[in-house]
Amino acid sequence: MQKKAIVLLSGGLDSITVLALAKLQGYSCYALSFDYGQRHNAELIAAAQIALDYQVEDHKIIKLGLGSIGGSALTDEHIAVPVSPQLGIPVTYVPARNTIFLSFALGWAEVLHLQDIFIGVNAVDYSGYPDCRPEFISAFQQLANLATKAGVEGQHFTIHTPLIALSKAEIIKQGTALGVNYNLTVSCYSANAQGLACGICDACRIRKSGFSEASLPDPTRYQE
Repeated sequence: MQKKAIVLLSGGLDSITVLALAKLQGYSCYALSFDYGQRHNAELIAAAQIALDYQVEDHKIIKLGLGSIGGSALTDEHIAVPVSPQLGIPVTYVPARNTIFLSFALGWAEVLHLQDIFIGVNAVDYSGYPDCRPEFISAFQQLANLATKAGVEGQHFTIHTPLIALSKAEIIKQGTALGVNYNLTVSCYSANAQGLACGICDACRIRKSGFSEASLPDPTRYQE
């Protein structure tokens, strides 16, 4: 039987790379995206196209109301997206986002009777988010195996984080070697309706730097 996995697919650079890696490892993939109240839906449009191109078994877009609690520049229009680096955890951190996303993935994994979940968190070139660290992933995996019927019955869940120790340049090089088309992706916090990136937010700066350090042309479509 072919291995099956859920891949969290945001529509960004990291998640398409993770999907390509999961497919390379022989997994039949189920993609999971979230409309969580973010500033734009360009990344969700990108995710849908990526899921189609990679011929995933199913692609679900779950609607969440994280905008109703706010607390992040990505979900609260009254908090500006910063255009310069910040000290500490930036205001673009979305409270408990990866915990919530992984919880939905875990629930779907039980329904599909599969034990593997892939997520593109990164602890090197990232913005200091606490839910992108190895300690968090390890703790969530332990929770997954304690808090589920499948886990209690001996089906061990594994949270795969193939990018967690890589720099953005290393991720881009690996994806490029796999034939990933990064032109499909949207990473910008303030992309417009056409998916054009602002070029100045934290996500854009990290992405730009990654392509530069990888000595590869940046295919990102930027606003004028």
